Amino acid sequence: MDPLLELPELPQNAALLDYLRNQARPPSGADDYPLGDWQLHTHPDLMARLRNCAPGWPLTAAYGVPILAADGIAAVVALGTDWLIIRLRHLPPEVHTEDSEHPDWTFVAGDWHVISPVQDELPGTQHARAIRQLVNDAVAHAATLATD
Repeated sequence: MDPLLELPELPQNAALLDYLRNQARPPSGADDYPLGDWQLHTHPDLMARLRNCAPGWPLTAAYGVPILAADGIAAVVALGTDWLIIRLRHLPPEVHTEDSEHPDWTFVAGDWHVISPVQDELPGTQHARAIRQLVNDAVAHAATLATD
């Protein structure tokens, strides 16, 4: 895997980086997947899915977590085996969030939202808006935060 850019220490990333720094661990065994100098804190399949949601957009990383960022501002974070944390002021009403289900993720507040990346693949649901569009919207939103 190509080395990933590191997410910069910017005020817009402070809460996320504080959280990630506190949970970071170096790889400690043969079964650990490394991401740079850190233990990977997401499933490799979710990392691949994140990469596929934004083809051509470079992945960034911080403390073992893959991130999409715009102008150095975090936009989408892949955590655990099932979760994308999307940075948008308002999610469309048809998108189901899991914000309150993850109280340990202290950075999830304000414009951060926890979603399942498989919503658009579940047949018969009303989650018509593709995750790819949400990811693109989050990247565009992060770019506007760089100018704030």
